[in-house]
Amino acid sequence: MLNIQHLIDDAKCFEVVRELRWPDGVRCPKCSSNAIKKRGFHTHQVHRQRYECGSCGQQFDDLSGTIFEGHHQPLRVWVLCLYFMGLNISNEQIAAELDLSEGDAQEMTTQLRQGIVVKKSLSD
Repeated sequence: MLNIQHLIDDAKCFEVVRELRWPDGVRCPKCSSNAIKKRGFHTHQVHRQRYECGSCGQQFDDLSGTIFEGHHQPLRVWVLCLYFMGLNISNEQIAAELDLSEGDAQEMTTQLRQGIVVKKSLSD
């Protein structure tokens, strides 16, 4: 059986998050300054860039302030979960495909749906 997670590249997932989040370059989530310094990468997620704002001193990373922040699943698992949701696959099937417990799959799909609703309501 093919493990779909091996087809998704962590580096590319973080690159896409950066492009979507900051299409005009990285900005501080606290003060919106573009005076940003890179501060290396996350200890456990080697493609997760860390930053420091030169204006207000805020430290943040690619996922700070997003629905992906603070979760133990790799970003590629979240991306695949979102993809499977778009295919209208059940939480049970998502759990099986991503080698997750059904509870973890349920929690992830719920958080993704809530994030989509919040984003949609902010843009209306």
